[in-house]
Amino acid sequence: MIKLHDKFTGCIAGSWIGSAMGAVVEGWPVEKVKSTYGTLDKLLPYSHYIEYTDWKRPAGTTEDGIERQKLISTAIIEKKDRILSQDLARVWIRDLDPDKMIYKQEPYDRALCLLLKSGLPGSELGRLTMFQGVVTMSRVSHPLGLINAGDPKTAADDTYEAGKLYFRETDFGLRWAALYNAGIAEACKPDATVTSVLDTIVNFSEYRAETGPLFKGAVDKFSYDTVKRDLVRALEIAAKCTEPEELKAKFNEIYYGGFYLTYGLAMAGEIVAKGIAVFAFNKGKPRDAIVTAVNFGRDTDCLAAVAGGLSGTLSGAGSFPKEWIDQVNSATKADPYTNSRKTIEETADGLHEAFRTKQKKLADYLSSMKE
Repeated sequence: MIKLHDKFTGCIAGSWIGSAMGAVVEGWPVEKVKSTYGTLDKLLPYSHYIEYTDWKRPAGTTEDGIERQKLISTAIIEKKDRILSQDLARVWIRDLDPDKMIYKQEPYDRALCLLLKSGLPGSELGRLTMFQGVVTMSRVSHPLGLINAGDPKTAADDTYEAGKLYFRETDFGLRWAALYNAGIAEACKPDATVTSVLDTIVNFSEYRAETGPLFKGAVDKFSYDTVKRDLVRALEIAAKCTEPEELKAKFNEIYYGGFYLTYGLAMAGEIVAKGIAVFAFNKGKPRDAIVTAVNFGRDTDCLAAVAGGLSGTLSGAGSFPKEWIDQVNSATKADPYTNSRKTIEETADGLHEAFRTKQKKLADYLSSMKE
């Protein structure tokens, strides 16, 4: 049996390693990845945001998505409990330097941060976001699943709450993030299996937080039918394929183009559906899931963070090559622009301690209220 602490470490390791390895070929067509590397299965240096900076990132350096994830982790570790949108907003205001953000985060992250620092409530921030439906929350909010380990519904609810910093309550990006984090929470259970995780994710494809009458009627029905349809289709593809090349080819028949649109490759409906399919295809094996995702083409870092984080949660940190973890930790410690230099293990330790503290508070409360 894999211990819960090892599942927490595996989740963080999978998302960080997938992010760092996939960032090398982010945005590339699958043909370019194959012609350049054959199969990319190692951590390499790379450059991002060359229009703003010439910083060459050492091998193992994570990117903007993990910067967002680290903020969520910090908020949970400090509160030692579930978080609200205002808890996350306070960490943004305190820990983010807009001048440094140009090196590791998207321009719209910086714009949102400046709005928070100007006094806008965190719960209102997502309503001003220009980009709807993107994978922003789905590929970063693993810690919301971890702090709610074993409780998929509360993980989904917390996704809607913390996600107010990134999206309107009605956004598709939150629906995909909620079902994904429900899967993370399920994968934390001692008896979790690939099948139980996938069943939970499918069950939560029709779940929403109660956010008002805007969801009533045809719009609501269309939204959830679409999410479930795309998810089920992705899993059917994974079940029929026998080789990674076949899997890539099938998905590239569905998802193509978008290279000249802002975040056209990073829509949650594409990335999360494919990431869960990669998890299913590789039977929850983290190393195989990350390598498959990294070589998919398109938004490879987000895809690998989704597939790697879910696989790492189910299978634990022992499933990763030690040199991958060591390289990512080394790059993190030397990173001059990250909002947290905690290693994979230090981050997982903090999140696990927060979970245990939450458990004890609940046990104490139940004991005090016993008739």
